[in-house]
Amino acid sequence: MATMEELEAKISEMQSGTNTLYLLICGLFVLFMQAGFAFLEAGSVRAKNTTNIILKNVVDVWMAALTYWAVGYSFAYGEPGNGFIGHNYFFGSNLQQNFDGVNTTYGDVGTADHYYVSWFFQFVFTATASTIVSGAMAERTEFKAYLGYCFFLTAFVYPVVSHWGWSSSGWLANGPNGLVFKDFAGSAIVHITGGTAAFCGAVLLGPRIGRFDENGRPNDIPGHTVPITALGAFILFVGFLAFNGGSLLTITGPGDGAKVALVFMNTIIGGSSSAIIALLAYKLWNRVRGKENFWSLLITINAGLAGMVAMCAGCNDIYPWAACVIGSVAGMAFLSWHHLMLKMQVDDPLDAVAVHFGGGMTGIILAPIFAINGQEHEGVAVGGIIYGAHWKAFQGFGWNLLGALVITFWTAVFSLILFGIMRLIGILRVDRDIEIQGLDVAKHNEPAYPVISYEGFLPGSEILKHEEEIDLKKTEKKLRSELKRIQSEKYKITKQAHQSVSDRSDVEQGVRNNGYTTEGV
Repeated sequence: MATMEELEAKISEMQSGTNTLYLLICGLFVLFMQAGFAFLEAGSVRAKNTTNIILKNVVDVWMAALTYWAVGYSFAYGEPGNGFIGHNYFFGSNLQQNFDGVNTTYGDVGTADHYYVSWFFQFVFTATASTIVSGAMAERTEFKAYLGYCFFLTAFVYPVVSHWGWSSSGWLANGPNGLVFKDFAGSAIVHITGGTAAFCGAVLLGPRIGRFDENGRPNDIPGHTVPITALGAFILFVGFLAFNGGSLLTITGPGDGAKVALVFMNTIIGGSSSAIIALLAYKLWNRVRGKENFWSLLITINAGLAGMVAMCAGCNDIYPWAACVIGSVAGMAFLSWHHLMLKMQVDDPLDAVAVHFGGGMTGIILAPIFAINGQEHEGVAVGGIIYGAHWKAFQGFGWNLLGALVITFWTAVFSLILFGIMRLIGILRVDRDIEIQGLDVAKHNEPAYPVISYEGFLPGSEILKHEEEIDLKKTEKKLRSELKRIQSEKYKITKQAHQSVSDRSDVEQGVRNNGYTTEGV
C-alpha cells in the first residue's frame, strides 16, 4: 500500500504533467495564430504581393525560433539576471537534465523540464510580436530588411521588455513599495512593443505609391480577397483565447478552471464590444461628415482584434461588465488611431498600429482602474481604483502607465535606429519599378495566382498575352541593367578625360614656371 508521501508525489507529478500539457496545447493555438496573421495580411494586400507577405509570416516563425533559442529566452528569463536583462541558458545550455516531472511549470528554474515547456510557450509570443510589424510595412519592404528587423526584434528588443515585466527579477515586476506591473498576457509587453516598431517602420518606409494624392488625401488601395482576410480574423479570434488563457500558466491549482473561464469570457466580451462600437461609430461618423457611409467588415474585424488586445492586460482580474467597457473604449481608440494615421499620411495597410498600439495602450491603462484584486498591500489585495480606491491602486495605475511609456520609448529608439540605418544604406524599400510590378515575381519568382495555371480555363490568347508581358518585363529589366552599365562606363571615360586635361594643365604651368614655352608640349 502506497504511503502518503508516495501519493503526494504521484499527485504532484500528475499536476505537473497536466500543467505542461495545458501550456503546450495553448502554445499550439498561439502558434496557429501565425496562420491567422498570414491570411489576414495576405487578403489585405494586392494579389501581386501575396507570396511576399505569406513568406514573411512563415520566415517569422523560423527566425523567431532560432533567435529565441540562441539568445532571446536567455535575455528574457535567464537566471541569474538583473533588473534590466537575463543572462543564462544561451542555446539551451547550463540546464540540469533531471526530467523529474515535478513542478514543471513554475519550480526548479534552470531544469530541463521547466525550460522546454517555458521556452515553447514564450517563443510563440515572441513570434507574435514580430509578426505585427510586417503588416504595417507590407507591399514595399525589401525582404532582406524584414529579415534584419525580425532578427533584431526577437533576439533583443522584445526579450528585454518581457524580462522587465514577466521575469522574477525584472524592474517592472519589482517596483517600489512592492508595485507590480499588471500585464497578464501582454497588452504592453507584446502589443505595444509590436505596435511601436510597426509605427516607426511605416514612418521611415513611407507610404505605398498612390496611397495619398498630391493634397495628402488618402486613396483607397483595397486588398484582393476579403474572404481570406475574414478567415484569418476568425483564426485570430480563437487564438486569442489560448493567448490569454494560457497566460495563467497552470490549470491544476485551486480555482484555475474558473479563472480560465473568466479569461475566455472577458476576451470574447471585450472583442465583441469593441467591434460593435466601431462598426456603428464608423458609419455614423461618415454620415455626420456627409460622406458615403457603409457597414465596414474590415473596420469591424480590426476593431474586434483591438478589443481582444486590450483584454490581454487584465482579463484575469476584471468582471465581464468591465471587459465590455474597456472593449468599447478600445473600439473608439482603434478608430482614433486609424484616422490619425491617415491624417499624418502614415501608410499602414493592416491597421497594425491602430489595433496593437491603440488596443494595447487602452488595456494597460484601464486594467488597474477596473481590477478586482489589483495590487497588494501587506499581503492583502487592495483592488483597483473603482473597487478599492486604495492609495496603492492609484500607484498601480501610475506604474502601469510608466511601464507602457518606457516600453514605447525603448522600442521606438531601437526601431528608429535600425530602420534608419537600413534606409540610409538603401535596403529598406524596394525600387519603384518593383513596387509597381509587385514583389511576388520580382523578388520571389512565385506569383500567388499565376495566369498560366488557368490554362484550359482562360482563352489561349490571354495566356499568350500574359507570357508576352512577362517576356517584355524581363527584356525591359535587361535593357535597364545594360543602360546602367553604359552610363557607368560613360562616367569612367568622362572622368579619365577630365583627369587628362587636368594633367596637361599641370605640365603647361610647370613649363611656364621654368621659363619655357608650352609649344610642343
